[in-house]
Amino acid sequence: MKSALITGGARGIGFATARGLLAEGWQVAILDRDSEALAAALTDLPGAVGLDVDVSIPGDVERAVTEVSEAFGRLDGLVNNAGVADFGPIRDTTYERWQRVMRTNLDGPFLMTQGFTDLLAADGGGAVVNITSISGLRASTLRVAYGTSKAALAQLTLQQAAELGELGIRVNAVAPGPVATKLAMAVHSPEIIAAYHDALPLNRYGKEDEIAAAINFMLSDKASFITGQILAVDGGFEAVGIGLPALRAAAQES
Repeated sequence: MKSALITGGARGIGFATARGLLAEGWQVAILDRDSEALAAALTDLPGAVGLDVDVSIPGDVERAVTEVSEAFGRLDGLVNNAGVADFGPIRDTTYERWQRVMRTNLDGPFLMTQGFTDLLAADGGGAVVNITSISGLRASTLRVAYGTSKAALAQLTLQQAAELGELGIRVNAVAPGPVATKLAMAVHSPEIIAAYHDALPLNRYGKEDEIAAAINFMLSDKASFITGQILAVDGGFEAVGIGLPALRAAAQES
C-alpha cells in the first residue's frame, strides 16, 4: 500500500489532498503545527496519521521522519503544502515578517525533502510535490515576501528534480491560482472577486478538490515520467496576462 505525507494537511488544499489519497487507498499522514486544527481534521480523515510538527524547525522535521518511518516503514509521496501568507506593501514588510514567510514557505520544503530523501528513495523512488503559487510565476502587489518565497520554491523544485532524479525521486510543483478557500472568501471583497473573475478565462475561482486532483496526479504512477515541472492550476490566469474588462465586454457583445 502506498503512503504519503502532506504538510499543512489540517485544512484547505492539504486536507483535500489527503482526503483524495485516502479514497484511492493510500496510507496518509497529515502534518500541521496547529494542534487543534490537526485534531479536528483527523476526525474527518479515518485512518490518517497526525503529526504535530513545524516544518521550519529542523528538530521537528527529524521527529517527523522517525514517526513516519515507524508508522509506514516507507514513503511514496511527500506534499510540501504548509505555507504562510503575508500580504503588505514592501515598505511595511519588516525583516521579521520576511523571515517568518521564508522559514515556512522555503526552508520548510528544503528541510522536509532533505529529511525524507532516504525514505523516498527506498523501493525505487517516490515523488515530491511542492505547492508554489501563481504569485511565484507572476508579480503582484502586496506580495513581496510571499511571491518571492514561492518563486524561490519553484527554483528549489527544479534543483531537487535535477539531483534527486538519480535516486528515482520525481519532484514537481503545483502552482494554484485563486482558490475558493474559506479564508479567501472571507477576506476577498466583492470588488476583488469580480476582478479575479474578469482576469480568469474560466471566469471563476478554483476549488480545493481541483487543486488536490492535480497534486494527486503528480504523485501517481500516471506521472511516472514527469519531473522538474511547475504545473499552474489557475483557470488560465498565467496564460492571459493583464485582463481589460472593456475589451472582454466588447468580445462578449460581438
